[in-house]
Amino acid sequence: MRIGIAGITGRVGRLLVEEVLATGATVAGGTTRSPEQAAGLPAGIPLFTSMSALAKECEVVIDFTHADTVASSAQALVGTGVAWVLGTTGLSAQQNQALRDAAGDITIVHAANFSPGVTLVRRLAQMMGQALPADSYDAEIVEMHHRQKVDAPSGTALAIGQAVALGRGVALEDVRESGRDGLTGPRKPGAIGFAALRGGQIVGEHDVLFTSADEQITLSHRAFDRRIFATGAVRAALWAKGREAGLYSMEDVLGLPPL
Repeated sequence: MRIGIAGITGRVGRLLVEEVLATGATVAGGTTRSPEQAAGLPAGIPLFTSMSALAKECEVVIDFTHADTVASSAQALVGTGVAWVLGTTGLSAQQNQALRDAAGDITIVHAANFSPGVTLVRRLAQMMGQALPADSYDAEIVEMHHRQKVDAPSGTALAIGQAVALGRGVALEDVRESGRDGLTGPRKPGAIGFAALRGGQIVGEHDVLFTSADEQITLSHRAFDRRIFATGAVRAALWAKGREAGLYSMEDVLGLPPL
């Protein structure tokens, strides 16, 4: 199996190279904006400057680059038969639409987090959102990441919040509360709250709290090594080969039944 890696010279890209080779698959090449940073990659891996060039060499491409590239990458991959494993978060409405449009032609696995543990936390958060009434159980999501992270809340935190909202039958944008500060007044009934912490080199920590007047239930996930994201993405790539066109999630990769 030939797997391409978008952003191959980046931190996650290098881990993806190691994980792909560990499965016995072939790294067919990668895209990079900085070929001079290729030192340390295994010899013989072709480097490209565009997704369309990479697509000619592989069966599946794994992409952890930037939201700004999603629309152009979707356009480049449509019609190629290449599956797309996408770990980019923070997509705009237009970028999400580009993804859905492309899924009519190619296989896409999109996840905010490819960790199996986070996938299960999202599933449990949805179940709890459905089972625990919003007027009795306040939902709060607390996340912490390394000091270099530029977005908040994290894409994973938002994905967990979307799972809670789905369980409650509401749209997250209608009930989301982030970064409370000053005289905010009482907590709004049914709100899903977010708090973002930054410091050190923490890979990723997420806590989902459901709190009533009588009890509190907490779901926690700790990532000790960002390699878990690469391992999960490669697992998704192996799963995606030969699938029918469509937009899939990590829940599909893990074989979880629909709720």
